[in-house]
Amino acid sequence: MPMTIDEYAAWAATIAKVGEHPSNERLSYLGLGLAGEAGEVADHIKKLLRDDWLDKAGLVDELGDVIYYWACLCAATGQQPSELLEASAKKIKRRLSEAASR
Repeated sequence: MPMTIDEYAAWAATIAKVGEHPSNERLSYLGLGLAGEAGEVADHIKKLLRDDWLDKAGLVDELGDVIYYWACLCAATGQQPSELLEASAKKIKRRLSEAASR
């Protein structure tokens, strides 16, 4: 059976040693890790524009790293990733609805 996003976040938190009350240093490390990995995703897109070729395997690898840091930050803030995904979907749907009504 595939791992759920909440199971993954719990697992990632153990790997990253994210406790119940992470230090500012740990939160900073995770946030910078997320930003760094997002930058690597952006670099793949930049190379697509430059070379007209996408290294899909490399991009997918970096997306996995983004998810790891995101999941760790979810755990560090006591949030269930599935709940954040649901809240994000609601927010995007609300924005789309507001844009359509203009």
